[in-house]
Amino acid sequence: MTSTTRSPEEIAARRRDVLLPLTGLLMALFVGVLSSTIVSNALPRILGDLGGTQAEYTWVVSAALLAMTASTPIWGKLADLYSKKLLVQVAIGIFLVGSLLCGLAVSTSQLIGFRVLQGLGMGGLQALTQVVIAAIITPRERGRYMGYLSAIMSLAVVGGPLLGGVIVDSPLGWRWCFFVGVPLAAIALVVLQRTLNIPTEKRDDVTIDYLGAFLIAAGVSALLLWMSLAGKQFAWTSPTSIGLIVGGIVLLALTVVVERRAKEPVVPPFLFRDRTVVLATIASLFVGVAMFGSTIFLSQYFQLARGATATEAGFLTLPMIGGMFLASTVAGQLITRYGAWKRYLVAGGVLLTAGLTLGGTVISSTVPYWQVALTMALIGLGVGATQQNLVLAVQNTVALRHMGSASSTVTFFRSLGGSAGVAGLGALLASVVGSRTATGLADAGLADGAGPVSGGQVPNLATLPEPVRAIVMESYGHATSMIFLVAAPLAFLALLAILALREVPLRDTIDLPAEPTHGDAPGPVLHGVVRADGAPAGGAVLTVLDGHGAEVGSTRADADGRYRLCVATGTVSTVYRWEGRPAAHRVTVPQEGLRLDVDLEPDDGRHRPEIVSVIDPPARKNVGADHG
Repeated sequence: MTSTTRSPEEIAARRRDVLLPLTGLLMALFVGVLSSTIVSNALPRILGDLGGTQAEYTWVVSAALLAMTASTPIWGKLADLYSKKLLVQVAIGIFLVGSLLCGLAVSTSQLIGFRVLQGLGMGGLQALTQVVIAAIITPRERGRYMGYLSAIMSLAVVGGPLLGGVIVDSPLGWRWCFFVGVPLAAIALVVLQRTLNIPTEKRDDVTIDYLGAFLIAAGVSALLLWMSLAGKQFAWTSPTSIGLIVGGIVLLALTVVVERRAKEPVVPPFLFRDRTVVLATIASLFVGVAMFGSTIFLSQYFQLARGATATEAGFLTLPMIGGMFLASTVAGQLITRYGAWKRYLVAGGVLLTAGLTLGGTVISSTVPYWQVALTMALIGLGVGATQQNLVLAVQNTVALRHMGSASSTVTFFRSLGGSAGVAGLGALLASVVGSRTATGLADAGLADGAGPVSGGQVPNLATLPEPVRAIVMESYGHATSMIFLVAAPLAFLALLAILALREVPLRDTIDLPAEPTHGDAPGPVLHGVVRADGAPAGGAVLTVLDGHGAEVGSTRADADGRYRLCVATGTVSTVYRWEGRPAAHRVTVPQEGLRLDVDLEPDDGRHRPEIVSVIDPPARKNVGADHG
């Protein structure tokens, strides 16, 4: 892999070639994200009009997240097999129909069902956006465009609550919170048709792992249903509760068995042999719990704990959205400029943990707003610096043919964490609000006035008498602080996973270097593993020189320290560099190729890289070589 210098005109042309097809894609993503945020400020009003309970409040959010989570890996796998453009269009169509039906719902049960359909479309948009970007942009350039993607998401998050608040407070009513996305989705379809063009690899052996897809969706759904309903609709130790737990675990265990045997697994098991994929997946899971679980209830906090209107609640969340926008944009530009990404993930993990910890200690119904704003700003900065860059770290380590599965796997676990967070923390909020309100009313001698707030229904503050109103507001403020306090250690677990990531510099190619097999290689293959202190030296650079010292090729080792490079037969010199630890060897490459494993010694300044001949075995040091 040799580097080339492009002229400013070539760079500008490249950006135009990328930004034009990206336009429709980002518009589609904007519509999807807008749909999830535009209802956040309207939900208290929606549930009040439809007679919904606090548990149903959670399910209006959880239903869409659950469908999005369960479908994400399936969309990602389909993107590895079929036309990515067609799949994006299908996802927008499903989302569009779901939005129309949500706006026509006449009961909370209907609304929850139609939100499932919306969630299926949202899962496609979320997964496919990552995949398409990876198919047209190299990892080194991708940081900038991931920043654009995060900025679009932040804009949707900013505009959603504000627009939703204005709509629900206007004569239009809350139903237009769903209808307003329909024309935007239609425009996205038109723009996408005109601008997005991705070549599709024709394959005759395409098979879909239907059983694996079903088992993943069923197993995840069973566990999320248990988390959402246990303690409310059935006891934690009831047969129903035990059945959902055991059923979910069994289904997911069967998923592992099926995926290991499937020809085209939905989630390829080999991905989890990669250290970066495993750690990024763990971090994404806990970031999802902390992000969705703690922030989804902020609008409810401002309306029910501080008495704000829906429109005011949208404006009050601006510090968090501003933090997301700033961190994602700046981090994306810096990652593209310097090729390093881990430092921004670490900073994001620290800020997210700090923000949630602060929120758990200061948030109440009477705390000064600036303290809440500081909390939201820290959370926004943390989320903006982590959510997209965890996907980027994984995309940098996998081949293009597996990009859909790898990207959607990380996104899937983030959505899974979000779904679990909303379900679990929503149950916690409902429990704390119920018990604290009952206690407060009893202590104040107002138990007889509990009618408007009994039965777990979301209260309408305007209809409550003043003493009851103050108790309800205090209960929601205290319950929100409890949610942040529970989410903080989960964010810390994400930070630990991020710290364990090994940074591999971003590559300058769309795909990993080809791995030719015996019989179809264009020439002899020099390959092997580079290690340092016994661990893989991911990202180590290999340069091959001919007998005159001229460079004939170079490559970079993957996350596991593996490298492959096609070279000519004969004697060459190999130079390895990794974090200031160089090594050099002189080897003779036969026609059938050569394996050369290298252990890098610490560079203490007292020795120079030595040249070792592989054809003289007694003289070898730190080298394992064999033909093949």
